[in-house]
Amino acid sequence: MSDRCLGILPSCDFASCPQLDLICVPGGPGVVGAIADEETVDFVRSQSTHAQYVTSVCMGAFVLGAAGLLRGRRATTHWAYVDLLPLVGATHERGRTVVDGNLVTSGGVTSGIDFGFRVVAELAGPQVAQALQLGLEYDPSPPFDGGHPSRASESAVALMVRRNEAAHKGIQEHLERIAV
Repeated sequence: MSDRCLGILPSCDFASCPQLDLICVPGGPGVVGAIADEETVDFVRSQSTHAQYVTSVCMGAFVLGAAGLLRGRRATTHWAYVDLLPLVGATHERGRTVVDGNLVTSGGVTSGIDFGFRVVAELAGPQVAQALQLGLEYDPSPPFDGGHPSRASESAVALMVRRNEAAHKGIQEHLERIAV
């Protein structure tokens, strides 16, 4: 069950999982537990050795980092956690989606949409990605120009920092313990 009550029924477990071509590690509050779970981190590390694409959305980057996959690589994550990327040996690059070889990382939730189109373009070509974008009518025009802390109000940034404080601390403490 996801943190938003979406049921996901797996068709295999780590032991019976075939070699994956693409790994996508999602973000969210479950990341704190995932980076502390050796079996999960080992699975991601092992699968990444032959995967064509190793990817993450939002805080999922820290699962890749705990597996040692971000060392010496450029990456991004949700803006409230970019200061933790050096703990996993990554160099933060500002962007909604960052591609470094076969590694693709993205920022917060809506960056995952841009990320999805980038991956589709890689796998099926830009025309297919553009057709999907059109089909979904993905033509953002947000009501506020505050989707990044550099443009958001101080009160909005403060509210989001407080909201992310526990997860930030949990990720930081675990990464400092494992010294990736």
